[in-house]
Amino acid sequence: MSNQPKIIDVFAGAGGLSLGAARAGFDIAAAVENDPEAVETHIKNFPSCAHIVRDVSELTGADLLKAANISRGGLDGLIGGPPCQGFSRIGKRDTGDSRNDLFKHFFRLVEETQPVFFVAENVPGILDNGYDRIREEAFELVSRDYELLEPINVKASDYGAPTVRTRIFFIGYRKNCSRMPERTDFRPRKDIEPICVAEALKGLVLDIDPDWIDVESGWQPVSLSGRSGFFHTRISDAIPNKIGDISSIERYLGNKEVSGCMGTRHLPHVIERFESLNYGERDSVSKAVKLNPKGFCPTLRAGTGKDKGSFQAVRPIHFARPRVITPREAARLQGFPDWFVFHRTKWHSFRQIGNSVSPIAAEHLLSAIIKNIV
Repeated sequence: MSNQPKIIDVFAGAGGLSLGAARAGFDIAAAVENDPEAVETHIKNFPSCAHIVRDVSELTGADLLKAANISRGGLDGLIGGPPCQGFSRIGKRDTGDSRNDLFKHFFRLVEETQPVFFVAENVPGILDNGYDRIREEAFELVSRDYELLEPINVKASDYGAPTVRTRIFFIGYRKNCSRMPERTDFRPRKDIEPICVAEALKGLVLDIDPDWIDVESGWQPVSLSGRSGFFHTRISDAIPNKIGDISSIERYLGNKEVSGCMGTRHLPHVIERFESLNYGERDSVSKAVKLNPKGFCPTLRAGTGKDKGSFQAVRPIHFARPRVITPREAARLQGFPDWFVFHRTKWHSFRQIGNSVSPIAAEHLLSAIIKNIV
């Protein structure tokens, strides 16, 4: 049995928070996710983790602890990113969105499982006045036993990720903890090197065939040598124990191939429009932004699931080719390593990446926590 501190990831998605936690030194004891495609991806990358495929609103703390084989009071951390669509400033801003209730259910599970700490992630819009009641009701559930830090605003690029993606983290500790970090412990280190788009995408194939649309054709050569420290510590190496799909890792490290290099068919007039754009300029029709090789990637969007119309999110345009980026390029820009594999379809891959916390930012935050509980 692992001696690592144990966590449970609720609303786990593809596993951005899970990966950050694993790299920080935690044992991912269990994960909860209701989306079948996301579950499939999480299982592949976290094969030793117990998976609970159920609606969080129907789960009890006892259910979580039983699945993770942990007794009440023995859980180190409960982490998760409750659905953010109802809070997003680019959405409908519906305070009555039923998904908003899942934020409170996360805190209910904190109270029922009594972990040493918890981390809840969401979009900045959750701090707007219209959601005061939702936050207050959620925090009230844990106010007796937990000390809640002031919300922490995390811009992924400040922590070494190639994207400006900004999220709010709510972090709390049991009041009987002997050691407890301050908000300042979660600030980005001064020695973190900013990683631009061009640096993040180095080594990936540039000329993507639009007919590469299935899983096998998406496996393409990648250069693993002569890269920066960012590449070796965040993209190529740093594979935690018992994490990752063994066959995919062997193919990546042994054959120097990477998955997810799937193409998109563009009509000639679309290619012409993309070619005419300057870096950072938005296409007038698709609204896609052309990436600046010396800048950061804007926040990647997830699109919608089947229950909301299956709309694809707008994808950025590659800075060196007149095409939108591939799932693997999106994964690099979000901070996922090359050995991490996503869904076999392009649509679900982009959804999973767009919905994910940057594992680079997650690792920094959870590293600050593990220093105080072990």
